[in-house]
Amino acid sequence: MPPTAPAAPDVFPICLGGNVFGWTADEAQSFAVLDAYAAAGGNFIDTADMYSAWVAGHDGGESEAIIGRWMEARGCRDRMVIATKVGQLRGLEGLSAATIRTAAEGSLRRLRTDRIDLYYAHRDDPGTPLPESLGAFDALVREGKVRRIAASNYTGARLAEALAVSDGGGLARFSAIQPHYNLVHRGEYEGELAGVCAREGMACHPYFALAKGFLTGKYRPGVAVDSPRSRGASQYLDARGMGILAAVEAVAALRGVAPAAVAIAWLRAQPTVVAPIASARTTAQLAEILPGAALRLEAGDLAALDAVSRPHGAQGAH
Repeated sequence: MPPTAPAAPDVFPICLGGNVFGWTADEAQSFAVLDAYAAAGGNFIDTADMYSAWVAGHDGGESEAIIGRWMEARGCRDRMVIATKVGQLRGLEGLSAATIRTAAEGSLRRLRTDRIDLYYAHRDDPGTPLPESLGAFDALVREGKVRRIAASNYTGARLAEALAVSDGGGLARFSAIQPHYNLVHRGEYEGELAGVCAREGMACHPYFALAKGFLTGKYRPGVAVDSPRSRGASQYLDARGMGILAAVEAVAALRGVAPAAVAIAWLRAQPTVVAPIASARTTAQLAEILPGAALRLEAGDLAALDAVSRPHGAQGAH
């Protein structure tokens, strides 16, 4: 029999992304953002073992370590729902049983905790048999070191296959999915993957909820923005992207919120989405995002945003 998963915890409608901690936000800035998020009622934090290995001089694990020190300093571990990921840290790539075990122990140590609330396979690993990966996750669940498991960057077909393997083998099963999904990048999730999530009763926690910052409205053609993320956001500075942003800003003006809050609220209104993931380097950025947790868009708002952003059968790239 598969281990009995604990009831899904109640989570804040916005999951705080930890990718900036130790990267564009130093420890003091990270603590300030985490404090402000918790003060607003936030309890759901997303990170990964490989954050921020892309920075010169970093090895990965910097974000987890900051979150661990913050929880220890604030004595708030039991109030937080912590999600982290395995599979992309240098030297611990893929989802072999040995990799999952070693990576989990490392994450637990850096997070200064005895359990991971939501443990993601960061990316599918076709080179490792699903029974091996899922068996390793199952063992961690049975030991109490992981409470629930989840998948990120999986196709609908592979997600369905993984769930069938879990069910057939009596193993812990993925309870959530973390896809690339936002107003300007809809095709990759909507369709087969969303269908599997709905059919299986899974939660969706989209990453890049603000399209790498584009949906905040600060990126414009010909405007230089001093941010390491500006290159990623610039890919949306075309006619379609600017049309979507104009619609977001129009709704934001009507509702008296920042564009970022509208982008979050649109995701929250989509089937299967529970808590979009958004990161903030400063408390000022967080303040623009937080109203999205309570904002309910009107039917007319949703229709206008859908009309300008609806994909035309194209699938986004992973």
